[in-house]
Amino acid sequence: MAIDTEAIKKHVKGILAALGDDPEREGLKDTPARVARMYEEVFEGMNYTNHEIARMFQKTFKENPEMEQGRNDMVIMRDIEVFSYCEHHLALMYDMKVTVAYIPNGRVIGLSKIARIADMVSKRLQLQERIGSDICEIMQEITGSGDVAVLIEGSHGCMGSRGIKKPSARTHTSTLRGRFQTDAALQMRLKL
Repeated sequence: MAIDTEAIKKHVKGILAALGDDPEREGLKDTPARVARMYEEVFEGMNYTNHEIARMFQKTFKENPEMEQGRNDMVIMRDIEVFSYCEHHLALMYDMKVTVAYIPNGRVIGLSKIARIADMVSKRLQLQERIGSDICEIMQEITGSGDVAVLIEGSHGCMGSRGIKKPSARTHTSTLRGRFQTDAALQMRLKL
């Protein structure tokens, strides 16, 4: 699916008029085109399924052959900064930090690929909970490991700027797959 920038321009112009402003005034004249370009960038992930994202970042390496199979050696990447947009209000989810952990199953993924996956998944209209599920699904497909965990902490514009207006509220989500669901020792290593 490609993002339809012409439709975005048309609709943004309509929104500006519906808000009671003049879309042709100097400060707003180029706003529809700017918003369309911005949406094309910040919603890039909407162009791809989880499987397509997995194929984009599928480069893996053999795990150290001297390591015993079946151990609980874990890869953890913390503080991956992402942002997204809430699908309920189109409000910014910001100051988000993602932690991704997995237990290798004979292969490891390049570290930059983990951050790229988190970034691409976040570039969709999302729910914070779904970001974690999508990252887990992609990591499982790429690494062949069923043991994946994703922790996310973030602020939501829809909580801070409207409605309840609690800008300091932070949302924490955890998505656990495989042994992370039941193994308390693994959970402690994640600092759940």
